[in-house]
Amino acid sequence: MGRVGYERGRVDLDGGCHAWLQPDGGWGWSNAGLVVGDGASLLVDTLFDLKLTREMLDGFGPLTGANPIGTLVNTHANGDHCYGNELVTGADIVATEACAEEMPGTPPELLAAMVEAGENGELGETGEFFARIFGPFEFEGITLTPPTSTFTGRHEVDVAGTCVELLEVGPAHTAGDCIAHVPGASTVFTGDICFIEGTPIMWAGPIGNWIDACDLIIEDLHPEVVVPGHGPVTDVAGVRRMRDYLVFVDAQARARHADGMPLEEAIRDIALGEFAGWIDRERLAVNVDTVYRELDPERGRTDVVTLFGMMAALAP
Repeated sequence: MGRVGYERGRVDLDGGCHAWLQPDGGWGWSNAGLVVGDGASLLVDTLFDLKLTREMLDGFGPLTGANPIGTLVNTHANGDHCYGNELVTGADIVATEACAEEMPGTPPELLAAMVEAGENGELGETGEFFARIFGPFEFEGITLTPPTSTFTGRHEVDVAGTCVELLEVGPAHTAGDCIAHVPGASTVFTGDICFIEGTPIMWAGPIGNWIDACDLIIEDLHPEVVVPGHGPVTDVAGVRRMRDYLVFVDAQARARHADGMPLEEAIRDIALGEFAGWIDRERLAVNVDTVYRELDPERGRTDVVTLFGMMAALAP
């Protein structure tokens, strides 16, 4: 199919596949997907708050009225892909085991408290940054609703005659990433394995797993249509660009680590070159931190507030 426009709302693809897009694809503005079979549907991800998720479900309503959502897939545990779960009543919520284990770690109440702290002038530059990027969302009143079914490796769902393959590719972006492949429609819903025209963020790593996930999509699945977790609908060319960024950051970070350069200096020293125009480029700080942690496991994990502080210092 031809290039799909990047506008807010429902986009109808081929083979019973549909996307819900939220430009500009930056912090929290995630995409979701719908696969419609003959009498049932599968939803790929919910959105960051209940208002946004209701809007999406209403937008999909003409499709799901006769084909109700029987399965909801959470591609990973970040709230912008699962905080609306409670509104998909009666569905079997499917995710990887690692996703289910990770999901309780960032409850919506925590994000609400951090936004409030930032709006009240607490946490300094970090709080201001947090309030700016997450302030548009409504985290109050959300009941975190975890998966009801989990899997490892590969899991197949029959959506009223349409096959959807769920493939575990994490840990990469998070601990429990999966992608949803619809072979009959040559379509892949990638979750946050793909950010298109936006900078990815690597909370978990290792980065090699993420590169492998891109290779799986490009070399094994050969999709004609790729619905990313953030950004416009693309094809394998978009996945290659995602891979290029990861390979670039990996090489740049490893070289500086080998030279003994401290983390903070390495982050400031890396020039993004061809990727400098992508939105949310401050996420480089977390990506370099994750590579450094992989190379020196004794460092341990950097706490979330510190990571957001590092990004706040880089943000335009």
